[in-house]
Amino acid sequence: MDQDRPAEPGPARLRALLIGALDSAEHEALADSLHQRQVRVRSLASCADASAELLGEAGLVFVFVGARAGGQAQADVLPLLRLAGELDVVPIVAYAEQACAAALLEAGCVDYLLTPFSVAQLDALLHRQRAARAAQHTQVYRSPASRRLLAMAQRVAATQAPVLITGETGTGKELLARYIHRVGSGEQAPFVAVNCAAIPEQMLESLLFGHERGAFTGAVNAQPGKFELANGGTLLLDEVGELPLGLQAKLLRVLQEQRVERLGAQRDIRLNVRVIAATHRDLRAEAEAGRFRADLMFRLDVLALHIAPLRQRSEDILLLAHRFIERNAPGENPEQLLTSASRQALLAHDWPGNVRELENCLQRALILRNGLFIQPRDLGLDDSLLAPPEPSADAGHAALKASGKWAEYQHVIDTLRRFGGHKTKTAHSLGMTPRALRYRLSAMRAEGVAIQLAPSHSGGFA
Repeated sequence: MDQDRPAEPGPARLRALLIGALDSAEHEALADSLHQRQVRVRSLASCADASAELLGEAGLVFVFVGARAGGQAQADVLPLLRLAGELDVVPIVAYAEQACAAALLEAGCVDYLLTPFSVAQLDALLHRQRAARAAQHTQVYRSPASRRLLAMAQRVAATQAPVLITGETGTGKELLARYIHRVGSGEQAPFVAVNCAAIPEQMLESLLFGHERGAFTGAVNAQPGKFELANGGTLLLDEVGELPLGLQAKLLRVLQEQRVERLGAQRDIRLNVRVIAATHRDLRAEAEAGRFRADLMFRLDVLALHIAPLRQRSEDILLLAHRFIERNAPGENPEQLLTSASRQALLAHDWPGNVRELENCLQRALILRNGLFIQPRDLGLDDSLLAPPEPSADAGHAALKASGKWAEYQHVIDTLRRFGGHKTKTAHSLGMTPRALRYRLSAMRAEGVAIQLAPSHSGGFA
């Protein structure tokens, strides 16, 4: 049994599934409250009724957990997390079961409601969800580690406490910082990023804190610093582990007092800035070695987010690859463009350069591909992973039938090239007669498909 509650048209509408006993007063009250807040609600009696199709239509899932034991609650909710993909799951728990809510958050739920919930609590949750949805296009996540990270980032965005983002080079630390900024402060608030490793020490202090005219030789005009420019928004201190010790003490003072004083100034400026620091270094180890101030580390590391390397979250690789293809070749269909062998090669690679390496790999492949699709050789990865076995006639026929129309055309072209334009051998490998192959090639040409061999074999075509 389920029910639909259509909502009036309005901005930023959400679609929500509400799962729990349909005849309960709490279920009815939440459904009515969501409807009043321009959320389209579909109610289900149990998690077992939530099909992948229904989950795909929703943007948010509320699950009444109530006072059930933590193990039973997780048994109900975890299958939803596996089915839901990028869907946000919000358990609704009793006050006495907040430990259960914490475990569900660790499992990948983005938020939770306590019953009986207040109007303010629900409004705050919906505000966070709408802000997160508006910023969602910047993030790609499917693996459990990525889901947990994004859920934590959404909760962190609701605070003004300093955030420390750690992870290997190329994992996307600045992208996560921008996501936190968009969710917490919105698109209109300023976002200022400073790469602490790329600026000479003698310039960095002036850049961060600003200076007055005449503060030093060459200071012909007063300049606001990055802290001032970020006022009302977010300042990202990228590669903060590279900051010189002298500047670390001054940064600590600014963070403690929420005030900044320009070089050469007689007054300070009050700040309202969210500070996000990012580094690929282990700041605790740096502090123990005397290269980073321990008091600054504790000030920055109030809320820590660690981005796992790409090799540890392989479920995200193809999703990211599709996103990069869409970004760099808007007219292409990523599902068609990547062959099965290319997808296997992407999944098999270790990605020491992480997401940045993956994006560069796809950009290069889009430029260098020789044909309709991206082949393993276009990716420029380890050759030992790219040589597919020679297909039998049965295997070739199966691959041909299993592919879509354009994948089928590319498969025919590749097979023809492998046999140097010899149509009889090509037809046998594809599981068809030479006459059928000639008809297939003629149909391909009629659809505008360019059928060419590599230059050294160009004489093989009639």
